[in-house]
Amino acid sequence: MTAPTLAPAYDGLATYDDFTRTSCWDPIAECTMIMARPAAEPDLFARYHRGAVASYARFGVSDALDPDVDRCAEDTALFWVLTDISGQVVGGVRAKGPLRGPDDSHAVVEWAGHPGEAQVREAISERVPLGILEMKAAWLDKEPGGGRHRAKMIARSGFHAMGLFDISYCMATSAAHILDQWRSSGGVVAAIPAAPYPDERYQTQMMWWDRRTFAAHGDPQQVSAIVREMGQTRRGVHVERPVVTRVRGPVRSNA
Repeated sequence: MTAPTLAPAYDGLATYDDFTRTSCWDPIAECTMIMARPAAEPDLFARYHRGAVASYARFGVSDALDPDVDRCAEDTALFWVLTDISGQVVGGVRAKGPLRGPDDSHAVVEWAGHPGEAQVREAISERVPLGILEMKAAWLDKEPGGGRHRAKMIARSGFHAMGLFDISYCMATSAAHILDQWRSSGGVVAAIPAAPYPDERYQTQMMWWDRRTFAAHGDPQQVSAIVREMGQTRRGVHVERPVVTRVRGPVRSNA
């Protein structure tokens, strides 16, 4: 199957700093997914972060997440939240990047001193020229309603950014059972030995999404949903624009 073309959403969008937010709706999960920069939506990011902290605490892995919302925001390029029909934030994920090299990635911390560390560094280094976002701190509300469909929305989230900013790769590290849920969107688990992170209870693995080949690996329904959502995000993108005030004489900008 030929991978769909994920074109940039806004041709004049030059940098991440120009972007504020965009969103898409999933009628099956009955959720809206919002993608935004933390600086553009600080209150929404705080709601995402509170949910992530609570979720990590519930699973006994609080040490794997920075509890300080401001530090977490500074380390986040983009974040996504799922909101239900009542407006409640019921899940989300964040991204670091674009990575400039292995040391920008949290993955090297997870594999530090373990077999596979050199392979992790090599995998990141060879993909950096085409752009990488590292997906982190995914969580979903503990309520069972719509959980399976919402998990699939999380699995699709990185494509919103890849298409918007013309980036070729997303990467995530997680326990095997989580990555199994994310395979549906075309992610491929790297052939790298698992790392015992955040502790010996977990065997963390690395997964890559390639926007050029994801359709060959993803479930057809997920591929269709990705293409549909990319159309929604292209139409719904919001960017920062200078406020222009007309006065007598030349046009003056207060940007």
